[in-house]
Amino acid sequence: MKDEKIYQKLGDYLTPYRGLLILSISCATISVAATLALPIFAGKAIDCMAASLLAGRPGASPSVDVDFVALIAVLRQMLVVLAAGALAQLVMGMLNTQISTTIVKHLRGEAFDALTRLPLSEIDSHSHGDLESRIIADADAVGDGLLIGFSQLFSGVLTIVGTICFLFYISPMIAPVVVVLTPFSMLVARFISTRSKKYFAQQAALRGSLTDFCTEHIDGVRLLRAFGATRSAKEAFEDTSDALNEASLKATFYSSLTNPGSRFVNNIIYMAVCLMGALYAVSGGISVGRLTSFLSYASGYAKPFNEITGVITELQNALVCAERLFALKEMKPEQETGEATLRKPRGDVEFANIAFSYDEETTLIENLSLSVKSGEHVAIVGPTGAGKTTMVNLLMRFYDPKWGSIRIDGQDAQHVTRESLREAFGMVLQETWLREGSVFENIVLGREDATRQEVEEAARQTRAHDFIRKLPQGYDTPLTSDGGALSQGQKQLLCI
Repeated sequence: MKDEKIYQKLGDYLTPYRGLLILSISCATISVAATLALPIFAGKAIDCMAASLLAGRPGASPSVDVDFVALIAVLRQMLVVLAAGALAQLVMGMLNTQISTTIVKHLRGEAFDALTRLPLSEIDSHSHGDLESRIIADADAVGDGLLIGFSQLFSGVLTIVGTICFLFYISPMIAPVVVVLTPFSMLVARFISTRSKKYFAQQAALRGSLTDFCTEHIDGVRLLRAFGATRSAKEAFEDTSDALNEASLKATFYSSLTNPGSRFVNNIIYMAVCLMGALYAVSGGISVGRLTSFLSYASGYAKPFNEITGVITELQNALVCAERLFALKEMKPEQETGEATLRKPRGDVEFANIAFSYDEETTLIENLSLSVKSGEHVAIVGPTGAGKTTMVNLLMRFYDPKWGSIRIDGQDAQHVTRESLREAFGMVLQETWLREGSVFENIVLGREDATRQEVEEAARQTRAHDFIRKLPQGYDTPLTSDGGALSQGQKQLLCI
């Protein structure tokens, strides 16, 4: 995905906040104007305290003539400008934070929504930790990039333009020196930032891999300890961590070169301006106060360039993370092929000449036919890899067969909506899975409208009621995703 398309997509998220953006830009303009006005006031204050040297003998003492009335008036104006600039800066920061955090919230919500609509085959083909990293870490990085961009990019550009205007206003003779030499600073920044993007991309990918590794090994910590595999797990973790560390170091190193590189060029510009300004002042071409204002602008002129180069670095990282987020959002969702609704199912199931494989190279199921009538109990037995779980995946339409048909009560499953099909089945997985919440909230996962009496009756039928009553808060006892102190058998009963 090209950078222009990513910027365009991010721009679409900014559209609803046009009003807040205009207000933020207005505050930024006031803040920058206040900042740029201060050197002018400082120069006027210095000129109010101008010293005129006595004519005559070398070494004669200067006589100082201070206009205190004018000086106090200038200082008052400075205080008003400072207060207005500080208030505008505060409001701008609040607006920018609100815009960026709200956009990230929408991005994260849409990415999670896209994840819930992905076909199981798509989820199985990606690292789960990488998907988690996109929704959490990458979304945060996009938010940081937007916040810094809003806060510094526009203000920096406005400061540069305003500073140039003031430089030419104070001294049209010296200002061209600053303007002509400045592009060298931008060339240095661009040269470095274009090389840092690929390392930020590596960093994001490895961060997803490390997240997946940690999630996997935290879930399996009991097995790791039981089989003495913690050492090998630690070694594997260190390998991935070292790779992430190397990519992070390279990304940080190349991006951190931007600021000192541009600062070095800017310092050379400032030295040239100081020399020319001093010679010009000695010849009487500019007053001491105006020279002070000019040097202040020349010094501050470099600051927004340094900030912008930092923003560019942060935006490179945000750009990579946004690309990963949008790639998740734009993955093809599970396609609905059916329109009919499966109502009051009897339970007749028929597999007719089913063929299926997870990939084109490996054949798994060929010409499978099976008929199960309502009320029958059927056990499917076979060695590992024979396709038992695959049959359940096909029955629930997590995957669709390459050819053949599956019929429920005589209806082709392809012509029935997935939602109504899955509502007709009760499914207990081999792996126990519980969510954060109370025992009651876990039991009603499949039927959110179930009453307390219905939940207790279901628990009695699965023989879970007795141990639930003995928990500290009964059915209201909070559980963690791993079941907390529940035994494996108790977790299985809750899943049933």
